[in-house]
Amino acid sequence: MPIDRTVKIAPSILSADFANFGAEIEAVEAEGADWVHVDVMDGHFVPNLTFGPALCKAIRPHIKTVMDVHLMISPVDPYIDAFAQAGADILTAHLEAGPHIHRTLQAIRGAGCKAGLALNPGTGIDAVEHLLDMVDLICVMTVNPGFGGQKFIHSQIDKVKRLRAMIGDRPIHIEIDGGITTETAPLMAAAGADVLVVGSAVFKGGSVDNPGVYGENIRAIRRAAEAATCAMAWAARSFSTSMARSSIPHATWPRRSITRSPPPDDPPFRKVRRGP
Repeated sequence: MPIDRTVKIAPSILSADFANFGAEIEAVEAEGADWVHVDVMDGHFVPNLTFGPALCKAIRPHIKTVMDVHLMISPVDPYIDAFAQAGADILTAHLEAGPHIHRTLQAIRGAGCKAGLALNPGTGIDAVEHLLDMVDLICVMTVNPGFGGQKFIHSQIDKVKRLRAMIGDRPIHIEIDGGITTETAPLMAAAGADVLVVGSAVFKGGSVDNPGVYGENIRAIRRAAEAATCAMAWAARSFSTSMARSSIPHATWPRRSITRSPPPDDPPFRKVRRGP
């Protein structure tokens, strides 16, 4: 079944006001957020400690869109059911988090969630090929996981392009997590991503009391990303048209009709007298 590949903005609550999660979530959704991204970190797999299933269950009633839970933990399997019961719509596990990622993805789907697969910046895509029928989303980390506000890693652009080609027409989202701004969003959208996790670039300058800033930030990132996808689509159409024209055999090209007048009757043969 085809999926919606339009650009989706998923604000990360890691950059929200921790003392006011419910209101923050409602504010960003009202201002145009498509998904809500929850970064779960264990202080072991990544060097930070954030949220658990209890927090996810507490904020679930405030989320009217998609609850996108990114598990930066190891091991993953013992906690899948708890996060699923807490209301996660998507559960994403890292390829690097355990030795049996196929089993983990099976367990996520078995718990009733969409299955996501995350890749750290230093992880290649070769293993992904064998998991494409098990995932609904691939999350490409464009920073090293653990903290918000890091610099975007540009080497991941080519990774996304190769993933997009590998996925083909399969119903799999490509999500980008880390360093997304109005400058980097178009790079990833043009490469083939359709879900952009955005932290400080959404929440910076706004608050529950001043949520309009959230909306301005979301719209600016969306415009930048959509402009890139429109440009890519136009270029693809132009290329296809050019190739189609060049493939028409020369003999079938339309020719200008030239009407020729019939030649006049040959004039009567005149004998030429030679000599006297």
